[in-house]
Amino acid sequence: MTMELWLAFVLASTLLLLIPGPTILLVIGHGLAHGLRATVPTVIGVTLGDIVAVTLSLAGLGAVLATSAELFTVVKWLGAAYLVYLGVSMWRSPPPALDEPGGRPTASGRRLATRAFIVTALNPKSIVFFMAFLPQFIDLGAPVLPQTIALGTTFVILASVIVAAYGILAGNARGLFKRPQALVAANRIGGGLLIGAGVLTAGLRRAA
Repeated sequence: MTMELWLAFVLASTLLLLIPGPTILLVIGHGLAHGLRATVPTVIGVTLGDIVAVTLSLAGLGAVLATSAELFTVVKWLGAAYLVYLGVSMWRSPPPALDEPGGRPTASGRRLATRAFIVTALNPKSIVFFMAFLPQFIDLGAPVLPQTIALGTTFVILASVIVAAYGILAGNARGLFKRPQALVAANRIGGGLLIGAGVLTAGLRRAA
């Protein structure tokens, strides 16, 4: 794989990752609801979820999901239902007191990381997409396995950086909310984003 091909992959992946999807909406929701301290566990959860999704894609699950409507639908609805559940819970939760800049997470770091992992790993579209996207940047004249590992690692790193940027922006926006009414609004915006992410996931269709 040439440097030019790798740079093309980096550019294409970055542009695609910047487009808000279920995972990005979850990250924004966490940042608005829990502040800057939610960024690290959320990024850890997303990174682990991306590693699982990329590994499953390379192992062939992407092909299975692409050809099995039943399996795709089951995974899709599990992910969508979980996102809606998180959104409703966040919408209904009382606002915490912001004793420090950036606020305190109302959920533990482990819980935030687990949520992010489940949402990312249960996104069947990302598995199918990666299975179709990555081969376009493989040099068939060179060993394939080292290239897939390099591209998969690059994708996970890029995803982690972009997720962290979204989380920091949302966490800083959370710090602007001082009054209880504003904190309630932040929770409801975050909850609404998660519910929207669930609806977006439910609307995913298999590639033809």
